[in-house]
Amino acid sequence: MRPSQHSSHSSRLPTRLWALAALCAAQTLIMPGAQAADTTPAQQLSHWTAQAGAPAQADRGEAFFKQGHGGEWSCASCHGTPPTAQGKHASTGKSIEPLAPAFNAKAFTDTAKTNKWFKRNCKDVLSRECSAQEKADVLAYLTRIKP
Repeated sequence: MRPSQHSSHSSRLPTRLWALAALCAAQTLIMPGAQAADTTPAQQLSHWTAQAGAPAQADRGEAFFKQGHGGEWSCASCHGTPPTAQGKHASTGKSIEPLAPAFNAKAFTDTAKTNKWFKRNCKDVLSRECSAQEKADVLAYLTRIKP
């Protein structure tokens, strides 16, 4: 590499890094505490419906959400019926944000969190992970709930 090429390339790099750092700092000031939203409830519903290979059914999701599955808890035990207000963990008493997306703008907008909580909560309620069809049905029910 010729010296002129090297100096030109290296002089742009710090400017680009500074611009990226400034952009990140500005975003933090504009939206403090904002979570990185990488999905939407509709995209999550579409994903799980595709994984299931069959249409989601909101009525079946509502029944699933409300019923016990052989254990002492149902989804509604912690999230409430309907899941439109702040819930409370049945064992720890910890507050839980409303689950229905129309009542909680952050619900189902982070793929990693959605997967984590489906896995954890399904194991609590079912003693196993939920199937793709169960997830799709529950999401169809939750997205159907409107104010």
